[in-house]
Amino acid sequence: MSIRPTGSRIDTSRPHPARVYDWLLGGKDNYPVDQEVAEKLPPEAGLNARRNRAFMHRAAAWLAGNGIDQYLDIGTGIPTHPNLHQIVQTTVPTARIVYADNDPIVLRHAEALLVSTPEGGTDYIEADVRQPGLILDHARTFLDFTRPIALSMIALMHFIGDDEDPYGLARTLVDALPSGSYFVLSHGTTDEHPHLVQSVKATYKKGEIPLRMRTRAEVEPFFAGLDLVAPGLVTATKWYQQEPAPAEELSGFYVGVARVP
Repeated sequence: MSIRPTGSRIDTSRPHPARVYDWLLGGKDNYPVDQEVAEKLPPEAGLNARRNRAFMHRAAAWLAGNGIDQYLDIGTGIPTHPNLHQIVQTTVPTARIVYADNDPIVLRHAEALLVSTPEGGTDYIEADVRQPGLILDHARTFLDFTRPIALSMIALMHFIGDDEDPYGLARTLVDALPSGSYFVLSHGTTDEHPHLVQSVKATYKKGEIPLRMRTRAEVEPFFAGLDLVAPGLVTATKWYQQEPAPAEELSGFYVGVARVP
């Protein structure tokens, strides 16, 4: 595994979305500032984080089952077993995965936890989705952009405000993919939890974490021009393929997998 560090230092004085998410998943790689935010979120937040993670597992397994052997995962988060590469390399041992995240703590754990199969490879760059050019330039040194790649952006874009051009950032990344590639997205929403809108917004705002939950209609444009795989753009517990259907529970995420024509 190769790693591209940037030399930035972990800031324990401010909460970070990756560490809050780690706490919601039951992880230990977070700090009191992150715990303070997470503990003020409603109980549904932890349940939704786990349902979203389960979607990632199903989508990754489906992609690997369809022969996709290259992955670019942006907004990786703190490693939580099984990680994306562990899922896909079970089916495709030669798979190569590039991870990217903007929290230095992810880099610290990437060195210990993101260990590839001998036949495949994993790579890591500390970078922000707001730097798509930097991410793509690095990914091209590790992945073959003449063959299909799965771009994964899980629980990420709701931290990108409207003034930061979230659709343009996603489009820049998707447009770099060759035909036959896939785009995997999960995006936070309160459509199924309207009573939690104000409390969730207030908690993240107090923690100085930008949050822009979006409706289904606002998530749809991320998939413009792509071919959504059945069942289309749905909530996290409604997306599955050959696996038994998960329990149809309320979800705080819209998810989708789409093919690049």
